[in-house]
Amino acid sequence: MQISALPRLVLAAIALVCGTVAAATSTDTAGIVPELKIGYTPNGLTAAQDSRPRDLWDRIRMGFRLSEVNPDLTRRHERWYAERSDHLLRAIDRSRPYLYHIVDEVEKRDMPMEVALLPLIESAFNPMAESPRQATGIWQFIPSTGRVFGLQQNAWYDGRRDVLAATRAALDYLQVLYRQFGSWELALAAYNCGEGCVARAIARNRAQGLSTAYAALPLPTETQHYVPKLLAVRNLVRDPLSTGISLQAVANEPYFVQVKISQPMLTRQAAKLADISMEEFLTLNPAFRRRVIHTDARGVLLPADKVEVFHHNLQKKETQRDGLQVYQGRKGEAVDGIVRRFGVSLEWLKEHNPLKLSRGKLTKDQVLYVPMPTMSTPARLVRSEPRSADVEGSGKHKGES
Repeated sequence: MQISALPRLVLAAIALVCGTVAAATSTDTAGIVPELKIGYTPNGLTAAQDSRPRDLWDRIRMGFRLSEVNPDLTRRHERWYAERSDHLLRAIDRSRPYLYHIVDEVEKRDMPMEVALLPLIESAFNPMAESPRQATGIWQFIPSTGRVFGLQQNAWYDGRRDVLAATRAALDYLQVLYRQFGSWELALAAYNCGEGCVARAIARNRAQGLSTAYAALPLPTETQHYVPKLLAVRNLVRDPLSTGISLQAVANEPYFVQVKISQPMLTRQAAKLADISMEEFLTLNPAFRRRVIHTDARGVLLPADKVEVFHHNLQKKETQRDGLQVYQGRKGEAVDGIVRRFGVSLEWLKEHNPLKLSRGKLTKDQVLYVPMPTMSTPARLVRSEPRSADVEGSGKHKGES
């Protein structure tokens, strides 16, 4: 999606000057739904932006630093991508919403700009990509490494698919690896096969008096190809016309803005408020595992030119009718009673909540999200009203994933 620079720069200036913007519903003496507040901040705008290239690809090319490590393998991968240009261009097209943010973060850390292209190798910039080892997200974190680098993973949210959080974690990890091995090529190899894998290969060569450079190490086949594959993509981006590939310009400006909201919200409601499709909303916010934006989430990403629309629509009192409230379910409570009480189907409740059931009853005390009451009823934490038949234990207890 091509977005003109003016609305984004205006938004960024407003956000920088004002800090946060609050959008509240009107209230009356009866005390209705609490106000929803949003705060938004631009990503990556600096005073020097006017002096930067207009095309993000030019900015990327200026930051390339890595040397060739295995020219024969690099040429082989260049030919592979050139012969399958449709595959490469689809991946590049998927990168458009994310690429400016990644480039900005790589540049801030003074890392080689080749790193910004790494998700193309890892996931083809598909945030929902998942490997046989359960790695997921554009940076392909496995669960354990994700947790080490602070990526929250639960039944509501998977930080490995969060564009901001996962980019921060991936760059943190690569910098740790660089400090450990002293070479970006070795750091990238360790990102692929693990630091233990690279450390053992180095120790083996060192014991035999052999070179410990990346190309000389006895690494797994995939890892031997990993850096040459990245460099092949780098070379195609640096000189696309040499292989007949046409890269469409990407605006060198923030694509999205992070918006923080104070109450749980349905993803479809957020998309509607921003006047964007669910597909576009989920492209920017793939970390939500259910159709609910959990209150613990850091916020949502919206196209930069849609934040004012979102803010305006959020002010309308009637938008609260699609909102959510918290319901405190009790262990042993029959789920049939919950769905009747709030007028939803069991399928709706399962889609929007990580239910843990045994014989139709909750296996533990559990916070659930249910539809907001009518506008004449105050929103609050709703607690169950247990009856003897509803609180019998099932004898089985499972923690939330």
